Amino acid sequence: MADSIAFVVITGMSGAGKSFAIKCLEDIGFFCVDNLPTTLIPTFADLIARAGQKFSRVALGVDVREGEYLPHLLDAIGELRARGHKVEILFLEASDEALVRRYHETRRRHPLGGEGHVHDAIRAERKALAHMREVADRIVDTSSLTVHQFKELLGDLHGTPRTRPGLAASLVSFGFRHGIPIDADLVFDVRFLPNPHFVEGLRPLDGRDPRVREFILSHDLSRDLLKRLQDLLRFLLPAYQREGKAYLTVAIGCTGGRHRSVAFVEELRGFMESQGFTPTVVHRDLDRE
Repeated sequence: MADSIAFVVITGMSGAGKSFAIKCLEDIGFFCVDNLPTTLIPTFADLIARAGQKFSRVALGVDVREGEYLPHLLDAIGELRARGHKVEILFLEASDEALVRRYHETRRRHPLGGEGHVHDAIRAERKALAHMREVADRIVDTSSLTVHQFKELLGDLHGTPRTRPGLAASLVSFGFRHGIPIDADLVFDVRFLPNPHFVEGLRPLDGRDPRVREFILSHDLSRDLLKRLQDLLRFLLPAYQREGKAYLTVAIGCTGGRHRSVAFVEELRGFMESQGFTPTVVHRDLDRE
């Protein structure tokens, strides 16, 4: 009997980082293939499962360039799972603004662009991939991620085994002025807490600095909120894992994403580690200010 293989199917918006993600996964030991016709995926899986060289982890890049083959992707994934392979669908997303900027910077043509405007191509692609986004196991918004943050995130998700397999927990700090992360399961607003931005000497620092942390947690309101969030996570983390949930992304937002949200994410990181979970941490807007 052929060996079971862990597949990661990387799809999503053109310009959201699929090619970069494939390179990153290749660097951490995945066997990667981009734009394999979807109807050939089950046959490809059979070949590498029986190959002399063992491929335990495989990443497949699939996007709108598949054309008429794209609707067959879910059928191919179903066949892989029926044969005992583990399959995760990773959907990469980005805002229209970010995608347009990236296409203008690289001067590449959108695969659906033709002679029309890139905005029209992006809208058409969102419509074509809407169902794939709905069934994805993981959605990652790369709009505000640097290449270094994106690479670190992929490494955390797929590079090393987690303390508790089965639940990949993520903590994201962000600024409301830059928009709410679209992949968040839970969003908490800490803008009502005392703001270090208005304290002389603390403004140029960020929430990772002990002085900022001390200022924020010196207030009863902050300590009370932190305790309530810890109590909620103490209940949710084992519940999610018990129910077989794969991901939990908790986003903490303040005004600019530099002080209060960052400090709370760092506090929750330590708490979750004390509970036996190793969360992925992303300070999305820290470099914007």
